[in-house]
Amino acid sequence: MPLESDKVILLVEDNPNDEALTLRAFKKSQILNQIDVVRDGQEALDYLFCEGQYAERDKDLLPQVILLDINLPKIDGLEVLRHLRANDKTRIIPVVIMTTSDEQNDLITSYQLGANSYVQKPVELNMFMDAIKQLGMYWLVLNKQPSA
Repeated sequence: MPLESDKVILLVEDNPNDEALTLRAFKKSQILNQIDVVRDGQEALDYLFCEGQYAERDKDLLPQVILLDINLPKIDGLEVLRHLRANDKTRIIPVVIMTTSDEQNDLITSYQLGANSYVQKPVELNMFMDAIKQLGMYWLVLNKQPSA
């Protein structure tokens, strides 16, 4: 049964191949939620705080989950996470770090800054597809969040 609701996923990903694979994995897993994609850290902050090109975006429509890469142009993912956790409105949005980094320091810093999960992107396609399916099922179906 397809998952579809008003639960928006925000994908913060600068790599076009990883973006395409992630979107394909969600579709293949029948997770049909709206997925908004931003491609750098500054755009992510503009989206979340309704600034710049997103000034007209509905301020009350926050993502159900943010899939956040660490290595981003303009502002890196850890700095984006720092801003999210410093703001009352975005503090409790679940953030899943999705990165190719296997650096222990990135893992530790992500959790220290308030990441809810840290997933190293699998290199093998089937493993990547399975990881996305599991993330979608957990954060969109099983996980309970307080209402806005």
